[in-house]
Amino acid sequence: MLALTWRPQLAPIDPPARSSFDAALIRRGEQLAGVGNCAACHTTRDGGPYAGGVALATPFGTVHGTNLTPDPDTGIGRWSEAAFRRAMRDGVARSGSRLYPVFPFDHYARASDDDLQALYAFLMTREPVRAEAPANRLMFPLGFRPLLAGWSLLYLDRAPPPHDTRMSAEWNRGAYLTASLGHCSSCHSPRTALGGEDRRRRFDGGEAEGWYVPALNAKSPSPLPWSVEQLTDYLSSGIARDHAIAGGPMQGVVAGLARAAPADVRAIAVYIGSVMGDPTPQRDERAKASVARAERGPLVANASTVTSGDRSPLGLGAAVYAGACASCHDLGRRLSSGGALQLPLAVAVHDPDPRSLIRIVLRGIEPLDGEPGRLMPAFGAQLTDEQVTALLTFLRQTAAGAPPWPDLAAAVRSAREDESR
Repeated sequence: MLALTWRPQLAPIDPPARSSFDAALIRRGEQLAGVGNCAACHTTRDGGPYAGGVALATPFGTVHGTNLTPDPDTGIGRWSEAAFRRAMRDGVARSGSRLYPVFPFDHYARASDDDLQALYAFLMTREPVRAEAPANRLMFPLGFRPLLAGWSLLYLDRAPPPHDTRMSAEWNRGAYLTASLGHCSSCHSPRTALGGEDRRRRFDGGEAEGWYVPALNAKSPSPLPWSVEQLTDYLSSGIARDHAIAGGPMQGVVAGLARAAPADVRAIAVYIGSVMGDPTPQRDERAKASVARAERGPLVANASTVTSGDRSPLGLGAAVYAGACASCHDLGRRLSSGGALQLPLAVAVHDPDPRSLIRIVLRGIEPLDGEPGRLMPAFGAQLTDEQVTALLTFLRQTAAGAPPWPDLAAAVRSAREDESR
């Protein structure tokens, strides 16, 4: 067993000079780092780019993103390309210690040699920052890293994504990026009890940082179908016609993809669009119903089950919507209108899980520092748990025309507790 878990330390190198890397290779690595969303896990708000320190909450404890700058003492400055490649392919650091799979090496393992070479060139030419990552806080006995060898035996697949000769080069490029550096299914798929992806349910929907992450296959809860053009716009800017803006962890993904090669972003959109599949009669009916609810106008005025002075949860929810939401969302989203997407078209009210909508209401949506984007104010300080629960009950029935979410009040309380930590 010891032989299966042990990996040797690889020899250190002197940090290479920037001039030892081709400028075009560095640029390509920068674009691929955008596809991989590296900055989101390795850059804090007040730290240097790629200097690590980001706290990543998992069901097993908190892991901190490490320093990816070429600092020789606290970063990867003494890592050879072979050491870097081993970390990406095997989840093993230069020192020989196992890396936690919150670092998605189970996806990066499938990247090509050329792409890993470009990523190495990009990271080794960043500004060195001396920054030690905080200690991880994991439940016992997961702090014992050799145990991770067993996880890799179960979940690590180094085989490159298969090339489908029936499909276009663009589709195959998207399939490759999605499965490897993009690691899209790591958030958009359910996890097993051991924290690995449930490969039998790829793209069935998952969770990240307390947010529900919707399915990207035929189970997508999106009220309207996505075109390739809409997906491309959304992935590169966080907003697309007739669809909700990016929020939560997806904001970091968009910030990364905005720096990726446009052709790669479109290739991902082509592939994801195909995974969602062609519209079915049921999805067409859902889309028609959502558009019809949006076209009827103000939600409260068209909520036939709500009467003036109604003190039920539905009535309270209608009152909260009228006071806090209607002035923007009933206008609809138009260029420079100050309005927002009509909620029958917003995926969060159609999700099978309310967590994303709860967090949007509590914390709002704010552009990342230095990034463009639309703003939705937070209402966590203004609304009680009872009001939030009532609002979501009203939106679920009136905007989505869907059955109530089970245990909604408990989900609101849990989200509130998470926000207060």
